[in-house]
Amino acid sequence: MSFLERKRQLVKDELSHTAAQLIARNGYEETTVEQIVEAAGVSRRTFFRYFRSKEDVIVEVLTAVGEHTRAIVAARPDGEPPGASVRHALEELTRHYLEFPEKALALTRLILGTPALRARYLDRQFEWRQGVAAELLPRCAGDRLRAELISGVGFATLDVAMAGWAEAGDDLPQVLARALELSRLDQL
Repeated sequence: MSFLERKRQLVKDELSHTAAQLIARNGYEETTVEQIVEAAGVSRRTFFRYFRSKEDVIVEVLTAVGEHTRAIVAARPDGEPPGASVRHALEELTRHYLEFPEKALALTRLILGTPALRARYLDRQFEWRQGVAAELLPRCAGDRLRAELISGVGFATLDVAMAGWAEAGDDLPQVLARALELSRLDQL
């Protein structure tokens, strides 16, 4: 990555971080682009160079989740059953959420509690499911329906666990473990 690319990524990351903090603290509707750019110390023009809207700032954070999940599945041992690969990926993903638990919980509550963000999240998750299904295809002997079903069950399980965590603030790994047990993902 060149110096200019690194600089652009740093600006984009700073905008995402600043926006997420402001939105978590003040609420999605109450936070304006003007507040974000002022807090980040950039111009409106700079903001719109990186993002089309306030929603896109949050969606950008989510992009990394899908890429990370697909990479985890791809790195799992070849002989591992596909459902077990997805389970391991989801468990690792939730450990990542717990590196910054307050931020992750606030962001999760924000996304699930804001209809516009929830819609964008679900749209993005469709892409993640497709990516993970593509990684699972060889493990499923080319059976696309099976690969897509396993990926879909995995993400549905994650959704249920995240919603439970956001609502009650319970221990995320325990909530996910219970959801995985009920989904029987390992048996798929």
